[in-house]
Amino acid sequence: MIKKRVIGVVTIKDNWVVQSFGYKKYLPIGSPECVIQNLDRWGADEILIQVIDRSIYSLGPDFKLLENIAELGISTPLVYGGGIRNCSDAVEVIKHGADRILIENILKNDLSELCEISLSLGTQAIIASVPVHMENQKIMLYDYLNKKSEIISKSFLDLLFDKTIISEILLIDKNGEGYPGSFDLRLIDKFPEIETSLIVFGGIQGNTLIHDILNHKNVSAIGVGNFLNYKEHSIQTIKSNMDLKYIRNPKYNNNKYIDLYEIL
Repeated sequence: MIKKRVIGVVTIKDNWVVQSFGYKKYLPIGSPECVIQNLDRWGADEILIQVIDRSIYSLGPDFKLLENIAELGISTPLVYGGGIRNCSDAVEVIKHGADRILIENILKNDLSELCEISLSLGTQAIIASVPVHMENQKIMLYDYLNKKSEIISKSFLDLLFDKTIISEILLIDKNGEGYPGSFDLRLIDKFPEIETSLIVFGGIQGNTLIHDILNHKNVSAIGVGNFLNYKEHSIQTIKSNMDLKYIRNPKYNNNKYIDLYEIL
């Protein structure tokens, strides 16, 4: 069994890491470089950066940020999302040090460009960002740019489940994001036991909730954001409280994380 991961999610707006509340209200946390360096030191299995204002202003990817991160010399795998408009942008993001990319707008608006990105970088490099919420027992897809929701379509689901294009789905609880312990488990239940695995994010805090989420076979990882920034040993605490039969086992040597990507 492949061990499941704990991913540190870094949300950036106006060049600052922010605590986001349902994509409506934001509180500053600190500089991206400082937060990312801490997550690397504390033992995140992966660091996922989402720069949420790049697409709003048509700015393209934040290559300066990626250059600054590259200078930190971190060893944790890095996912970048924000402002990726086409295949050229996606390739440049990887060249600037990201291991994988997070796609949202292209996913909904340009299938041909998405396929070109997948062919250029490989399916394993593509994560689909899918912000959703429940409304009248139906799963709604949230459009961050236009601030509106619509019922998720079968054609969109078929695209998400296509393992020849996308490796994983970042399933974001739009309403729970920023509110501890509020992730809506019904969102996972709305997805069948599919080959495309889920990274779930939004309001994930508390041992019982984390245990319930990771017990789903199609969940490969949890994304944790704000909670990790307030307590230095949060990642270690999460992992020490989980059943080691399915979560990656962190080892520390003089407070330095030694990553074990073992497969049992």
